[in-house]
Amino acid sequence: MSPDVIRPVLTEELPAVLSFWREVEVTPPSVTDSVEGLTILMQQPVALLLVATVDGKIVGSIIGGWDGWRGNIYHLAVAPAHRRKGIARRLVREISTALFEKGDAQRLSALVEYEHPWAMEFWSSVHDLGYVRDPRFARFIADRITGENQVDP
Repeated sequence: MSPDVIRPVLTEELPAVLSFWREVEVTPPSVTDSVEGLTILMQQPVALLLVATVDGKIVGSIIGGWDGWRGNIYHLAVAPAHRRKGIARRLVREISTALFEKGDAQRLSALVEYEHPWAMEFWSSVHDLGYVRDPRFARFIADRITGENQVDP
């Protein structure tokens, strides 16, 4: 079943998006996973939070942003009951198109957690959308709240 619609999230849906992320457990909670953090994201001219809905219920989401240098994709999530139905692929296509056009990005990258084999498998399957794994890079982070990395080793 494909989604009824893929569209930008509405401000009043932000709590539902956060609940959705907790339910599907796609990533450990981040310091920016809050209504306030998502509201700030939505105020940026070249950032998007898209949702996929089926019968009015959020079944998928994706965040994309362009920082003036490159476009980045975060938090691709699809409810387990709706996986392998083309929703993730449609979300990636929509956000990629928006970032290339709206942000004028020349390159996009997606952050994918090694601990999620289904996510690694998905991203390995979207080479037709232009995505290939780049083994040259690792990600290093520091959270503003503590100035320290909050990721478990």
